[in-house]
Parts: sequence; C-alpha cells; structure tokens
Amino acid sequence: MSEIYPLQIFNTTSLELPCSELDCRKLFELIGKHEQASFNVVEVAYVDEAEIVRINEEFLQRDYVTDIISFRYDENESPKDIEGTLYCCLPRIIDQAKEFNQSSAKECLRILAHGLLHLIGYDDQTSSEKEEMTRLEDLYLSMVIE
Repeated sequence: MSEIYPLQIFNTTSLELPCSELDCRKLFELIGKHEQASFNVVEVAYVDEAEIVRINEEFLQRDYVTDIISFRYDENESPKDIEGTLYCCLPRIIDQAKEFNQSSAKECLRILAHGLLHLIGYDDQTSSEKEEMTRLEDLYLSMVIE
C-alpha cells in the first residue's frame, strides 16, 4: 500500500498546466518512496515571470527569471517531515520545453522533480551535483512517463 503525501498544486497563471495532476502526484509519491523521504506538505505554485522575478529579488537578491525556486520551511536536516514551497515559472518552463525539444508536460514534471530533490537535500552548485540531479530526474521521469 502506497503512502500518499500531501501535495498542493496552485496555478496562478492564465496558462493551462501542461502536466496532469495525477502525474505530479505519481512523481511526488515515487520520489518520496525511492529517496526515503517523508513530506508533511509541499505546495507547488505555478507563477508568471513577474512573480518569479519578485520572489527571486525579495528572497535571493537576484533580478532574473528562473524556472523554479525551492523553499524548505521545516527545521529538520534529514529527509523526514519535509515542508516546503516550490515556485515554478510556468511560462519559463514552457519556453524551456521548446528550447530542449521536449514536451511541455515532460519539462513541467522535470522541474517538479528538480524542486522535490532540492527539498530533500540535493544541490546543483557543482557540475557533479548537477549531473547527479539530472540523472535522478531522468530516472524518476522514466518511471512516470510512458
């Protein structure tokens, strides 16, 4: 019997979310199970470019559009009882899909996987860390997308 993690998805843009909520939940559950992580609550907020820039400036002192910003709120250092918010820039994700010659749905799920891995504790500051995160994203996407 699988454990259902509390995943809350909000689309604040005028764009249609390209990936299904069911696939988002499958990916969420899969990553939690395989990474032996437990999520108390994760909010995924799909926002426009202006909002991602505002969040980036306010919290990270960066003035540019990015595809995702991850915030973990709980005090734990372990992958247990994780609480966080993922701000995903839906227009940027759709543009990236075109740049990478991927479907918007697949890119949307990749960004979700990337953010969840960040909440668990993975980083992508070095080339080896980026390679590891990409490998895991590819693995989990292959298990959700048929």
